Amino acid sequence: MSKGIRDQVAVVGMGCTRFAEHWDKSTDDLLVEAAYDAFEDAGIEPTDVDAAWLGTMNSGFAGFTLAGPLKTNYIPVTRVENLCATGSEAFRNACYAVASGVFDVVLAVGVEKLKDSGYSGLTRPSPASDGTAPNITAPASFSFLAPAYFKKYGLDPKEGKKVLSRIAWKNHKNGALNTKAQYRKEVPIEQIENSPMVASPLGIMDCSGVADGAAAAIIVRTEDAHKYREDPMYVKALSIAAGPGDGRITQDFDFTSIQENIAASTAAYKEAGINNPREEIDMAEVHDCFTPTELVIYEDLGFSERGQGWKDVLNGDFDLSGRLPVNPDGGLKSFGHPIGASGLRMLYEMYLQFQGKAGRRQLDNPKIGLTHNLGGTPWQCVSFVSVVGKELS
Repeated sequence: MSKGIRDQVAVVGMGCTRFAEHWDKSTDDLLVEAAYDAFEDAGIEPTDVDAAWLGTMNSGFAGFTLAGPLKTNYIPVTRVENLCATGSEAFRNACYAVASGVFDVVLAVGVEKLKDSGYSGLTRPSPASDGTAPNITAPASFSFLAPAYFKKYGLDPKEGKKVLSRIAWKNHKNGALNTKAQYRKEVPIEQIENSPMVASPLGIMDCSGVADGAAAAIIVRTEDAHKYREDPMYVKALSIAAGPGDGRITQDFDFTSIQENIAASTAAYKEAGINNPREEIDMAEVHDCFTPTELVIYEDLGFSERGQGWKDVLNGDFDLSGRLPVNPDGGLKSFGHPIGASGLRMLYEMYLQFQGKAGRRQLDNPKIGLTHNLGGTPWQCVSFVSVVGKELS
């Protein structure tokens, strides 16, 4: 990345619905709830917003998906989609618009209404292809990561299963402290380890849930942030990488690393001035769609040395009390995964933590946070990384 927007924009308001099976709420209801929470938090009126970016995968078309329920007054509204990084993409574009100087106050919203749409983790629409792509489910595609990792690093599969189960256990333990999480109770590690098989070695408790929800952010230029609040969240870096899909046709791809993660994090670290993520990042929200995904992410993002992530899991390095807490809000696994909203939900947790408002899961004065999304398959995906901070550099 030749140029970035480090410390040029700030988040001055955020909102987030509970992620759940909202049979009694529509896409409009969820969007309005999250947006108005953000307006109230920033101390602004909807009429103060100059432009909006909406992220949704399947729950609406075009800008009027937001303009209608919010009754916006003919402002520009842009709808974006980038698989599971859709909410992050809305945030990224909104931040760039503010940094460009074109708009002063911008709204970014991510929303998804999945539970009554027929969507599940096993059935999903796929784009047209040349016929060479494997026709498998999402759990199956990510299940390949586990045996490949175990074999490469000499980990007995039974021990490996314990590592994966501990990742899920950690995220449920964190989610039990979060009133907005889809699943709000701890789950015994033995129950996780012995849960019904979905795609070996992944049991159902290794897989994130399907949920409805929305999250929103109000973004302004840094020099204007203190007009709205004394404790804004500053954007240090935004990076997204889209892969060409070579992984499924090359022998070099061994399912123990996702190149898009490396590309996105490398660019984000350069923009944010991060030289040692293990030491300089205080907390992270990562895309734990499946437990082996989180394990691989630790190493791709530099939180663990190659082949050492599993040991760090067992040592509790990524627990709330560990050296680098990961998914303090419960992650996709416990908070839920309404696709268009997940990226902004991750940023919402950073925002709460910086302000000391995370309740029983509050960390001790975090100053630098990271969020990470990926969407697609291990051999071809989009990967997003943000670095955000409590203070200006």
